[in-house]
Amino acid sequence: MGPASPQPTLQRLRQTLAAIDPKLGPALPADEQRVELTGAVDAVLGGGLACGALHELAPAAPFQFGAAGGFAAAVAARASLPRGEVLWIATDFARREGGGPYGPGLDLFGLASSRLLVLTVARPTDVLWAMEEGLRCRALACVVAELTGEGAEADLTATRRLSLAAREGVSARVSGLGLLIRHRATQMPSAAATRWHVGGAPSLPDRLAALSGGLGRTRFDLSLRKNRRGPCGRWLVEWDQHERAFQPALSVGVAAPALDRPDRAPARRAG
Repeated sequence: MGPASPQPTLQRLRQTLAAIDPKLGPALPADEQRVELTGAVDAVLGGGLACGALHELAPAAPFQFGAAGGFAAAVAARASLPRGEVLWIATDFARREGGGPYGPGLDLFGLASSRLLVLTVARPTDVLWAMEEGLRCRALACVVAELTGEGAEADLTATRRLSLAAREGVSARVSGLGLLIRHRATQMPSAAATRWHVGGAPSLPDRLAALSGGLGRTRFDLSLRKNRRGPCGRWLVEWDQHERAFQPALSVGVAAPALDRPDRAPARRAG
């Protein structure tokens, strides 16, 4: 029997160097780079939200679009640490329907407006083209794109192209991450690595907020509806805008692995 594989040790070393200074040493391989959320969610995702990949977000209900956009902004803030720009793309109609990113508010939310580039285009096909090009740009840590309605233009072929572009765009200093926001949830097939339904949840004021009559941390109700790496689930998480980090609020449980993956489904005895 040969010596043990050095891969786990090398991975820990790369992570330690990246935490000290992102310019030290080579980047993690594309399939090992992650944007961490919280422990329970990361465990299901295999360590966090995979970089060099496409992820889809949709509001859990029509009135929850603000929550989906807020979650995308929070993830983008984490992806851009400690450096990197964020590109946000939408059509003119999407801007009129859902509003656009507000710089001072994003600063307070944890996403520096100085790192945010906003692009408004005429057609949904232009959104997809710009997102594909942006995912290949090594200066961008994250690309967020909005499509109104179910985003029928982002079909299986289009999402495959975006997934390939995201994987090609992973660089030595910034890990490309693609977030596609559909304004309405859909059952359309997609090549995205994950698919989320996002809603808002009542916040719990902390001590200072309770004294001043203000609000507590932003809470998200996350429902993972598709996960190419395993099971799905639902969680409540809080966003700490000062630390630019997610905190667990209350877990609602994790579903069993999908039965269309025989190698992951538990064996059952008939009779």
